[in-house]
This record gives sequence, structure tokens and C-alpha cells, in this order.
Amino acid sequence: MKWEVFRQEKTKDYHTHVGNVHAPNAELAKQYAQIMHARRKPANSLWVVPKEDIEEVHADEQGIEMGGTTQKQYRWATNYNTDETFAEEIEDSQREQEKAERDLAEADK
Repeated sequence: MKWEVFRQEKTKDYHTHVGNVHAPNAELAKQYAQIMHARRKPANSLWVVPKEDIEEVHADEQGIEMGGTTQKQYRWATNYNTDETFAEEIEDSQREQEKAERDLAEADK
């Protein structure tokens, strides 16, 4: 039986697929996975899943577009037109902020 192995290196990392093992049962599959995928490079956790239990969805099968069809270009800074006026406003704002911080520090003295 084929088992797929997913590995998490650090506590807050995502699990990533690292390969598979062949084993007759779950207990041996976990042991083989530890030997093959966590022996030399320590892992926080391993997921060991029977290959036949993994379901897959293809966009072309469902006639849908993965990620939805909503236009979300506003989320990317590269879609905004920034000219020199905008840059000047940012610089002015930065100078104002620095001056306010200096004034506050002097007032605390």
C-alpha cells in the first residue's frame, strides 16, 4: 500500500509533500516515514496519509476557475499608477512624522 508523506519543519510552517512510502499498515508507514523523511533533518511533525484517501479537484473538471473569477487587481501595488506627485506627498509625510517625533522627544526632556 502506498502512503503519502507531508512534513512540517517548524511549528508554524505549512506541511509540504516530501514523498511517499510503501507499507502494509499505518504503523509501519509512520515508522518508514520517520526513517526516510525525519532521520537526518529533524521535523516538527509528519502527516502520513493513504494515497487512495487523497482527493483531487481539477478546475477543468468542474468548469470553474480556481481562486474564483472576482477581479482583485487592487490587491497588487503594481497595478497602481504612482507618479512623482505621489512620491513627494510620501516624502512630505515622512518629514512631518520625523519632526513630530523629534518635538515629542524634546518635550519629554
